[in-house]
Amino acid sequence: MRVHICAVGRLRGGPESALISDYTTRFDRTGRALGLGPLSVIEVEDRKGGGMAAEAALLRKAVPKGALICCLDERGKVEPSPAFAQRLAGWRDAGRGDVAFVIGGADGIDPALRAEADHKLSFGAMVWPHMLVRVMLTEQLYRAASILAGSPYHRN
Repeated sequence: MRVHICAVGRLRGGPESALISDYTTRFDRTGRALGLGPLSVIEVEDRKGGGMAAEAALLRKAVPKGALICCLDERGKVEPSPAFAQRLAGWRDAGRGDVAFVIGGADGIDPALRAEADHKLSFGAMVWPHMLVRVMLTEQLYRAASILAGSPYHRN
């Protein structure tokens, strides 16, 4: 199952970019034997200032056709890492070819796009900077693959 992060905004070089690259490499290496990956990041940018609706249109275009959509949203479901790993495995086992994790812009995800999502995931009630959400998501994807592989990376 191919995994895509579809996000508003361009990530510049720096510590967040280095972490995302590292966790992406780890996920791809661990996930390959599990039928997970590769992981790709698709960035969109609303240069015309159309707000959430314009960002949603760009995000919809970035999501591969037929992909399961999981929106990262503060109102989503908070899951422990093992449950997230099982959810990812469940999507894979159900025959999903692609899963797209959608990260909105500064104002979040347009309500219409959020309503279209197959799943909504939250990293807690706090609001996180969007670039950190990318880091946290790539780490959790790697952690999920590690859990499914029986690796000692994740300890309860």
